Amino acid sequence: MLHLRVVSPPEDTERALAVLRDRPGTAHLIVHTGAAVSPAGDLIEADVAREAADEVLEALCELGLDHSGAITLEALDTALSDSADRAEESAPGEGADAVVWQELLNRTGEESRLNATFLTFLTIACLLASVGIVTDSPVTIVGAMVVGPEFGPLAAIAVGLVLRRWDLVRRATMALALGFPLAMLVTAGVTVLTWFVGLLDVSAFRESHEVDFVYEVGWYSLIVALLAGAAGMLSMTSAKSAALVGVFISVTTVPAAGYAVVAAVVGEWSKAALSFGQLAVNLVGIVAAAAVVLLLRRRRGASVTVRPLPEVEKSLW
Repeated sequence: MLHLRVVSPPEDTERALAVLRDRPGTAHLIVHTGAAVSPAGDLIEADVAREAADEVLEALCELGLDHSGAITLEALDTALSDSADRAEESAPGEGADAVVWQELLNRTGEESRLNATFLTFLTIACLLASVGIVTDSPVTIVGAMVVGPEFGPLAAIAVGLVLRRWDLVRRATMALALGFPLAMLVTAGVTVLTWFVGLLDVSAFRESHEVDFVYEVGWYSLIVALLAGAAGMLSMTSAKSAALVGVFISVTTVPAAGYAVVAAVVGEWSKAALSFGQLAVNLVGIVAAAAVVLLLRRRRGASVTVRPLPEVEKSLW
């Protein structure tokens, strides 16, 4: 179940209540007359089955309440009520399979912002990858995979392509196009410093070791990227978000970027080129698979009226 709060101007309250009464999947309808202060109006609360939420949100947005009032939605961990049980039974489909498109747009829009937090996580992930490569430590490489925040913008690109939200595509593309080079530049500086102080053994790096899989591009690289992109988007569009951790560990985007930097610093240009190829294969494969999953899961609710995303320039820091 999801908890819905609507701030409605008094003149629109009855129409909003009619939307919630007429559609299956709603329960626990409450009205606080005149309770809202900013924006002023009535506060309407209801619990909505996840599989009915997209249709309800679309109808409320058609009333213009996202402009004249406010609409918020949050997940409920537990709902002990016969009314809630009946609402879920009356709603079409299964909650785990339902896509709340407005929620997906807001989530990917937030995670695709180019800000200090995103850049910091991406830089730390690249640094961890470089340490794992220099020390021949697959465990550290896995840590870099988990820390890397790149799946958010990749998912945003897929969502933007499917829903034709080019503002979202531009924002996410800019986050990746500026984030990766900056993180790799910092990693290059740190790698040069470690080489200067004697922590980087060039001869040991040039030998084969356990982390060579990072730059070894092949069909399985594409297959893993496709599977990871599909699993990640399924996770984002359902209630099973814990699967995202597995997605982070399965793809070598950040490790490939880190390997490319270390290889370039020590003059191993062929390995650097292969690492860049691995990075490109993973990025394209994840976006392609995520977009296909969205196309397959797209329902009538995909046409939901959505608020414009904030301007890209306002999200830089």
